Amino acid sequence: MCAIVGIVKLDPRERVDNAPLKRMRDILVHRGPDGAGLWSEGPVGLGHRRLAIVDVAGGHQPMTNEDRTVWIVFNGEIYNHAEIRRELEARGHRYRTRSDTETILHLYEEEGERCVERLQGMFAFAIWDRAQGQLLLARDRLGIKPLYYALTDRELLFASEIKGILAADSFRAEFNDAILPEFLATRFVAGEETFFRGVRKLLPGRTLVWSMAEGFRERRYWQLPDSVADSRVRLDSRPHELRSRLQAVVHSHLMSDVPLGLFLSGGLDSSALAALMAPLVKDSIRTFSVGFAEPGMNEFPYARLAASAVGAEHREVVVSPEEFFKTLPRLVWHEDEPIAFDSSVPLYFVSRLAREHVKVVLTGEGADELFLGYNRYRLTAWNHKLGRVYGNLVPTAVRSEIARRLPMLPRAIRRYADRTFLARPLSPRELFYENFAVFSEPLQRELLADKGILTARDSYATALRCYEEHSGDVLERMSHADLQTYLVELLMKQDQMSMAASIESRVPFLDHKLVEQVTAMPGHVKLTGWRTKAVLRDSLRGLVPREILTRRKMGFPVPLGRWLRGPYWPVVQEFVLGARALERGLFQPTFLRRLAEAHRTGVREHGDRLWLLINLEIWQRIFLDGEDPLAIHCSATQPGHVITRLRSLENVATFRGH
Repeated sequence: MCAIVGIVKLDPRERVDNAPLKRMRDILVHRGPDGAGLWSEGPVGLGHRRLAIVDVAGGHQPMTNEDRTVWIVFNGEIYNHAEIRRELEARGHRYRTRSDTETILHLYEEEGERCVERLQGMFAFAIWDRAQGQLLLARDRLGIKPLYYALTDRELLFASEIKGILAADSFRAEFNDAILPEFLATRFVAGEETFFRGVRKLLPGRTLVWSMAEGFRERRYWQLPDSVADSRVRLDSRPHELRSRLQAVVHSHLMSDVPLGLFLSGGLDSSALAALMAPLVKDSIRTFSVGFAEPGMNEFPYARLAASAVGAEHREVVVSPEEFFKTLPRLVWHEDEPIAFDSSVPLYFVSRLAREHVKVVLTGEGADELFLGYNRYRLTAWNHKLGRVYGNLVPTAVRSEIARRLPMLPRAIRRYADRTFLARPLSPRELFYENFAVFSEPLQRELLADKGILTARDSYATALRCYEEHSGDVLERMSHADLQTYLVELLMKQDQMSMAASIESRVPFLDHKLVEQVTAMPGHVKLTGWRTKAVLRDSLRGLVPREILTRRKMGFPVPLGRWLRGPYWPVVQEFVLGARALERGLFQPTFLRRLAEAHRTGVREHGDRLWLLINLEIWQRIFLDGEDPLAIHCSATQPGHVITRLRSLENVATFRGH
């Protein structure tokens, strides 16, 4: 795990200045505290920060080939590099290190841009080919490792994190406010755009080539299967095949010259990794869990059960609300964009705990999207199934009358009815996206000061395009879309929060061959009735404790709503209702006050919505206003803040309908 940065001047007569290149590299020191490298030649400069995992003594970067015509900076791990190395040595290549970086370098010499198609692992790398006058940027198939780039009128910049690009001082950071509706609806930005105007992310499974002669050329070298395999394959053989593949994948992910551990939540996915990992290592595996002291806000009993079952050396950390909010601004800085999920904060704390004992951890990220583990898959599938029956049996006029009368139902019942086929069309946009939006379009029409921004583009366009790519049923399409959108955001969270603690995280469930195998399975073998992850559960029988195998998914509970309603209400007052936040003019102040007060008084739960607004304001203060994240206080008592009472009764009364 490392950081890569680079500058390529568009005019070959210009020379790269090492000063901005060094700033770009060293602002990412948390990604690579073990070493640093810099190389520049004429119009090209590459920088690297190293977290040494494989070939600790060697493997320094930037790395070059024998005749110094090809240079590489690389972030990630190539799990099949030993196999490829044997082949390359047979072709006459002579290695100077034991690193997987050198394998990529020699493979590029043999196969050029298509080298990525041979690599199994997680990676983002840049290769400068002097003879071709060409830069190659590449990112792994699922987006496990990040890579961002920006183009000015004079140069191309790239880095593992956006802050690395900003450190070059080549352009001013500006808010790409066109993405605001998508962020408010989904929590993140799918596709190439970021929160920064002019900064883009290289999408998973892509390469980007630039040369003076040809300019830019992007290629998609891998994509998910767009149909399912023959459903006549014997169902009883699938769990056995899956377990065999999982065992092989976990074994490959143990490649390391430094100690490894595991993030163990007590859920099915991490417990499965613990059970598969334990027999493959010499000593007891080291496991790490995180939670909160509030009742029902941790999974420690299940994590301890899973750890005990495999004889793990288990450790836990409890995060207090004071630590949570005190650390938040610094973590927004680490993530470069508003933090989408409140679970990012405890992820940082468990990463910090793990870093005291190991340098690499395995995590269960990706299993929910692969095996249909989220409750929203189940709800959407049933909505779709029952909605088709309802549409066929009930006349249109009757359905319209029922929909018209839904607002007359008691509020508690109406909240659920409004999210069903009784109130919504059977389109994926309505049932799968708008139905689970943080701020739905009706709410955004009240929230946004500029209504035009809401109609300028469809917030779900990228996700819907991925959904429609697949030819299968609704279950298979939901998974297909989330693996290319929602999961990419989760992986960014996993990468940035673990790297903030200088620890490498690996995701065995996202081995691309395993992904191809599982996505080719029909949806009904993964979601059977109300039973999620059915084929995965069946494959783990006798391996994972029964109490974990049969328990319902808990997710990662954070008592955020309770905190913001109670002692941390001043955080809302400062970052949502405060003068600085309101003066930005993005949102309607009256609506914000109604929403915040409805949450404070317990009329409605708006913790998720307030979380997005708080994070957006903190992000703007850091990246647009230039404020030091360590100087931003998120506490139960905001410095210098005068607490004022809102006219709660009239404000809350007008908000009851949402």
